[in-house]
Amino acid sequence: MNNDFKTAHALLKQGQSPGNRAVLDDITVGLQPFVRFFDEQYLSSYIACGGSKIKFVTGKPGSGKTHFIELLSAAASDRGFSVVNLSAREMWLHDFKDIYSEIFNRCDLLRCLRACAGHIAASLGVEASSIAEGTTLSDYLSASGEFDALTKREIRNQLQKMFLRNPLIDNNFAAACSLITGGLLGHPSLEEPNRDQLLAWMSGSRDTNLAAVRKMGLSPTKVTKYNARHMLRSLIEVLRLAGIPGLLVIIDHVDILLGPGAMDTIRYTKLKRDDTYQNIRELIDEIDTLKNIMFIYAFDRKLIDDTQSGIKSYNALWLRIQNEIVSNAFNQFTDIIDMDTLGKHIFTEETLTDMSHRFANVINTVFDEAVPIDQAKAGELMANAPFAQTSLPRQVGFATLNIQEESARDRF
Repeated sequence: MNNDFKTAHALLKQGQSPGNRAVLDDITVGLQPFVRFFDEQYLSSYIACGGSKIKFVTGKPGSGKTHFIELLSAAASDRGFSVVNLSAREMWLHDFKDIYSEIFNRCDLLRCLRACAGHIAASLGVEASSIAEGTTLSDYLSASGEFDALTKREIRNQLQKMFLRNPLIDNNFAAACSLITGGLLGHPSLEEPNRDQLLAWMSGSRDTNLAAVRKMGLSPTKVTKYNARHMLRSLIEVLRLAGIPGLLVIIDHVDILLGPGAMDTIRYTKLKRDDTYQNIRELIDEIDTLKNIMFIYAFDRKLIDDTQSGIKSYNALWLRIQNEIVSNAFNQFTDIIDMDTLGKHIFTEETLTDMSHRFANVINTVFDEAVPIDQAKAGELMANAPFAQTSLPRQVGFATLNIQEESARDRF
């Protein structure tokens, strides 16, 4: 058994999502219809067709927030989406430039531009698979004497059409993509150090040498929180040109804004917390200016309930989302996905016992200490759920391991 599998089981014992797709599928009960709905209504239709959306996932500890977004990540990956999973425990959220940089670095723009180069080669009648590794289109055509002035002109025209004349791409971003893609094609040629400088600038790296970038014919400015969303818009369009239908960005553990855990090093001051809320507010206001993207912010319910430091403390943001939290009925189109409300509709004594059996089967492949609960115990958990500090899925896990909720908080 590999270490990833053992880690997944250890996380399950702590009441956390396993972070392993095979294990995740084995223990999932009740969420599949909603994930399928989300996939069909948003990912494969609205987002893939050019739409954009921002969603929030909330609930008590153990309600399945991370479980749900891991299932959603898998569904998006199956659709060919580029999926970026971020954690507020590992990066700052108050400056959107940092978020953009993380997205850029995880999207592998160079791989996307190779795909764009392949499209240009195909337009010239050359399949990318026929070009030997380590050689370029220009090398391939030169070998047969076909790399003439007309061909060079056509490559430049294709680069202009794809990038420089594209109104959805920033002029300097487009110029950088054109130069890099041309280098991958072998015309116009581009040295690797220059390519790295262009990629560093586009990523918002602090090590960018703007003077070196300007020598390549660009007139760039540093990536800041003021232009980062504009740069993101350009990045998404290049992903689309490469054949990627959309971008899913998930930011988990946003409740760290209220205060870090014992092991967390990121600590928000009131100023940085308000800057984070302002960033989310601006993203809500500008989400329609983006295409083919969905943002999901996930956090414990306390981020909404805390009136002193939570979302309600920043009126400009709260005014934009407060009307979403008005009913105990679960609306599948809601922009604020309350996992506890969803649980009320999908969890029964039967589903909870099924969940416990699945959980026990997975745990016992490593630890051999789980005992599935019966329907009587499931009914007891459901009756006490409104008064518990954690949600039903985590309570089922602890009961299957015969761990009391109070001792679980002490242990984990």
